[in-house]
Amino acid sequence: MLSAAHIRKIYVNNTETFYKAAGGDSLAAEVDEFFRSCITGLWARSGAVTDYKVSLINEIYSKNQPKPKYLYWELTSAVCAYTLFQVPEFFKGLTAADRLNKTTVSRTFIRIFTNILLTVASADEDVSMAEAEFITACTDALESVCDRSGVPPAKKPLNAMDYITSPEQSFPETEKRPRTENTQAAAKDTAEPAADRNSGALPSLDELMAQLDELVGLDKIKSDVRSLINLIKVRKLRMEHGLAVPPVSLHMVFMGNPGTGKTTVARLLAQIYRVMGVLSKGQLVEVDRSQLVAGYVGQTAIKTAEVLEKAKGGILFIDEAYSLTPENSGSDFGREAVEIILKGMEDNRDDLVVIVAGYENLMKNFISSNPGLESRFSKYFFFEDYKGEQLYSIFLSMCKKNEYIFSPEASEKAQKLLYRLYEQRDENFGNARDVRNLFEKAVSMHSDRIASIENPSKEELMTLRAEDIPDH
Repeated sequence: MLSAAHIRKIYVNNTETFYKAAGGDSLAAEVDEFFRSCITGLWARSGAVTDYKVSLINEIYSKNQPKPKYLYWELTSAVCAYTLFQVPEFFKGLTAADRLNKTTVSRTFIRIFTNILLTVASADEDVSMAEAEFITACTDALESVCDRSGVPPAKKPLNAMDYITSPEQSFPETEKRPRTENTQAAAKDTAEPAADRNSGALPSLDELMAQLDELVGLDKIKSDVRSLINLIKVRKLRMEHGLAVPPVSLHMVFMGNPGTGKTTVARLLAQIYRVMGVLSKGQLVEVDRSQLVAGYVGQTAIKTAEVLEKAKGGILFIDEAYSLTPENSGSDFGREAVEIILKGMEDNRDDLVVIVAGYENLMKNFISSNPGLESRFSKYFFFEDYKGEQLYSIFLSMCKKNEYIFSPEASEKAQKLLYRLYEQRDENFGNARDVRNLFEKAVSMHSDRIASIENPSKEELMTLRAEDIPDH
C-alpha cells in the first residue's frame, strides 16, 4: 500500500507539470479543490472511508497552498454527499485559451488528472472496475469539452480500464468456488461471457447456481432467481411443442441498501441468461448517472447510446437509477437518458436485459416517474440487510481469503461488534461494505502491532488478536 506521503509526492510532481505548462500556479487553489472532490467521488464507488483515506486526502494540496484538515466524519460526509462529476469552470477557461492560442494546456491537465486518480485508486494495490469506470467517465467529459472547443489534439491520457485488477467482490460463505472470471476481460466488458477462459468452457447452469447458493444470506433472492429460471425453462419447452408463449419482461428492479449483493447477483444472472440462451454474450455493464448523463445539450444521447451498445447481448445494470429523474428537475438531462434507455430496451428486446437498482422507496418513485418504466419493469427483487450472524460470516470469509486467523478473544469481539452493528443500524448502514471497512481497520491495527515485533513468526503475521479489532 502506498503511503500518504508518497501519494503527495506524486500529486505535487504531476500538478507542477501542469502549472509549468499553464505558465504559473494561479489556479492551484481551484485545482486542489477539484482533485479532492474527484477523489471523494472515486471513494464513493470503492467502499468505506478508512483512516488511511483520511490521511491521504489531507495530503492533496499544491505547494504554497494550505494543507486540508479533514476529520474522519467530515470525509465520510463528503463521500456520501458526492453525486455527479462536474467540469470545473477553470477547465473551461483553459480550453478557451487553448483555442485562441492553439495550445494544449487543457489536454495536459487531463493527462495529469488521470495519472493522479489512477494513483489514488491503486494506492491499496487494487483498482476496481467501478473506480476505473469513474475515472474514464470523468476523463471523457473533460475531453469532450476540449473537442467541442476546438483544442488541438495531443498525447492521450492513460486508459484507466487497462489498469483494473479485480471486479467487485462477492461474499461467499466458503472458498470452495473456483475463480471463473478473467478480471481484465470482464472489466473491459468484452463480448466473451465471464467464464473459465483458461479452458474456454462456459460454466454450467448448475455451477452458476452453486455460486449463487454460496453467497451469504439472500434466501428470498435465491428463490426468486430459481422461479425466474423455471419460467424461462417452461417457455422454451412450450416453444418446442409449438404452444403459445405469452410475452414476458426479464427487466428487473433491485431494491435494497448498499452492500447487500445487488451487483454480485446481477453478474451471476448475466452468466445464467447466457448459458440458457436468453442473452448472446452474458456480460454485465454497470453504470450510474455519471456514465449516462452529460451536462450539455446533445451529449447525453451519445453517452447513453454508447452504453447501450456496449451492453447489447448482456445486462445493463444502472445503480442509483432514481438519480436520473430527480424531483423538481424540470428539463434535467437524466430524463433524456431514460427515454433513450427505454427505446434501447425496445430495439434490443431479444438480446438486452436492464436492471435498475437502489433504495426501496426511491426506486418506487423512479419507476412511477415514467409510464414506460412501469410497463417494462414487472419483476421486483428486494435485498434485505444482512443480519449480525451473516455479517460475521462475511467477515470470516474475508479473513480466510486473505489468510488471517483469529484468537478466540478476537473472534468473540468481532462477532459482538457485528451483531451490534446490525442491531443499531441506521440509514447509513452499509451491510457488507461496513464489514469490509471493519476488516481493513483490523488489518491496519494488526500491522501497527506486528511492526513493533522483531522477526515475527508466521503465526503472529496471520493471527488477529482482540486488540486488533476496533471497539466500534
